[in-house]
Amino acid sequence: MPSLTLDIARRYLFGKKSTNSINIITGISVFGISIGTAALILILSVFNGFEGLLSGLFNSFNPDIQVLPAEGKYFEVTDDQILKLKSIPEIAGVSKTIEEVALFEYHKRQELGTIKGVDQEYTKVTGLDTMVIDGKYLLSQGQIQYAYVGVGMRNKLAINIDDRLSSIDIYMPTAKRKMMGTKEFNSKIVYPSGIFSVKSDNDSYIITSLELARSLLDKPNKISALELKMTAEANSKTTKAEVAAILGDQLVYKDRFQQDESFLKVMRIEKWISFLITGLTMLLIAFNLLGALWMIVLDKKKDISVLKALGFNSNDVRWLFLKLGLLISILGIIAGFAIALIFYFLQKEYGLIGVPEGFLMDSYPVRLKLTDFLLVSLTVLSIGWIASLIPSNQAAKSLKMLKIT
Repeated sequence: MPSLTLDIARRYLFGKKSTNSINIITGISVFGISIGTAALILILSVFNGFEGLLSGLFNSFNPDIQVLPAEGKYFEVTDDQILKLKSIPEIAGVSKTIEEVALFEYHKRQELGTIKGVDQEYTKVTGLDTMVIDGKYLLSQGQIQYAYVGVGMRNKLAINIDDRLSSIDIYMPTAKRKMMGTKEFNSKIVYPSGIFSVKSDNDSYIITSLELARSLLDKPNKISALELKMTAEANSKTTKAEVAAILGDQLVYKDRFQQDESFLKVMRIEKWISFLITGLTMLLIAFNLLGALWMIVLDKKKDISVLKALGFNSNDVRWLFLKLGLLISILGIIAGFAIALIFYFLQKEYGLIGVPEGFLMDSYPVRLKLTDFLLVSLTVLSIGWIASLIPSNQAAKSLKMLKIT
């Protein structure tokens, strides 16, 4: 009898009721579910948009795989190990880098920041050279050393990229004590060649050649990280295992997610907390559905007696009104999806809701995922099922109490 109960439930939903107030209450419940559904989709789409935006920004600076020392700041790799890494089919690029906090001075302005020394392979591993907003990516030319400056450090030091005669002085404390009366730090001068921006904390970096950074640190053979780029078809897990087999277990191997794991985890926690809060709000909206079904049960008392005469039992009647509740929920879900898609396209194309000046974007980023639609559908249907239990059980009790004469 499942198909018959579904057909009757559909007639109860769209058929005429004895009083107009039941139609109004049913319409309100559908509207409430649709608004809640749209809110859930849009909340997830905004968090997806932020996650995609920030991941894209990090991807310009972070490599596919980063190899770090398990202890200390620096480690060594041999030329033979580098050649073996490059022979791995899944590896498209290998770059040695070294970084440390340093003091920068430009026109008597001083700021602490991070100096990162990179080799010639670095641009094959990351897309940082494509993030230039002024000047160009250049680290050395002949005997002249240049620096590729993050926009954050450019702003702090008030660097004029067009001033070719003014240099940036870099000061690094020495690891070994020198003779009394001598300076306790190494220093180098570089000339700004370009300004880059990845819209993150990495904007406070100054990129120089690996040789210059090593000389500042007195670490001629050391590196602080080995950065690898994978081919498009490579698997991160298996590639990391191959790299570890060459370099050993004394190092730490991080993929893109692990490099910014704490930040992305916090964002995902916020995403699901927001989803949970909105889902709990849906429970309140579900009281409208409960009220609508209760009114329909009262309105259809005569029909219930007819159904009993036709051979319906209490379980059949319970399923009838459960299916009615699910039909109302499905109608609300469809309407909610339509509302969410309209707002999504308006936001995507016209920036319907903007953000204050000074942020990374002009309007809230949005991105839809099929899995979000499936998750929201399951959530709303579950809430609709729960809200339908009380009225459907009451309808089943009403059938038991009826006596056919």
